[in-house]
Amino acid sequence: PEGSRGSWGSGAACLRSLSLSTATMGCGMSTSNPQDTIPPYTTLEFSIVEKYMALPSANGEVQAEYVWLGGAMELRCKTKTLPRAPRSVDDLPVWNYDGSSTNQAPGKDSEVFLKPVAMYTDPFRGAPHVLVLCENYHPDPDSPGGLGAPLVPATKAYGNSRAEAVEIFKKVAAAKPWFGIEQEYTLFERPFPGTDLKGKTLGSLTPYGWPKGGRPLPQGPYYCSVGAENAFGRRVAEAHYKACLAAGLKISGINGEVMPGQWEYQIGPCLGIEAGGMLWVLRFLLQR
Repeated sequence: PEGSRGSWGSGAACLRSLSLSTATMGCGMSTSNPQDTIPPYTTLEFSIVEKYMALPSANGEVQAEYVWLGGAMELRCKTKTLPRAPRSVDDLPVWNYDGSSTNQAPGKDSEVFLKPVAMYTDPFRGAPHVLVLCENYHPDPDSPGGLGAPLVPATKAYGNSRAEAVEIFKKVAAAKPWFGIEQEYTLFERPFPGTDLKGKTLGSLTPYGWPKGGRPLPQGPYYCSVGAENAFGRRVAEAHYKACLAAGLKISGINGEVMPGQWEYQIGPCLGIEAGGMLWVLRFLLQR
């Protein structure tokens, strides 16, 4: 999809395109391209994964998935074990990560702190496990909680424009600003499409549902479409929809878009800074 990059507060950025395996989607296409063949040692039957995902925590521990933005506005995450289920964001501890590995800090001083700012049910692991949206901060041992200045674009270390946005929203809190945001995305066939952080093409650019080396029928039958001949990738769109609802996010709808393999979801209405935070968590769920 096309669109300018956004920030935590604005939520203006569009998702990078996603790549799907024709084998897992069952679209019936075949190819002789060796890059499309998935080696057996890179896959694991989902039934095996489900067996272990269903295991209970022996002592009531909870898994908290901390989510934040890296140096190129990409999503990052890692998991922390908590002794019990948190009741609110205030129960979540500040954590840290290696900022030199996310292009947000030099190797000689790489620690970056994660401050939890929002919490949602984890739809992958299920309740009581949680997703934790975080802001990034420089460490400062002399400040409360060890948190220094926010990691903001002015330092050329992207990741926390949310902190500045929060201060702006506080000034207009009495106005109770509402936001509704729509996001469009396109699914692609393997091999992995799109570009890297420098804009270099990664591989094939065949949208899901397009004929190999050709074009689909003209625009017309795909928007808000019904049927396997018009709607490509519905399983992904529906799974994402359910995951967002299970997480407690304000997703207000989905629909097929004007191109085969293209979908849209809508967020809101959201109040103030909530819109930007939920937008990034919805993107996280779709990419996962």
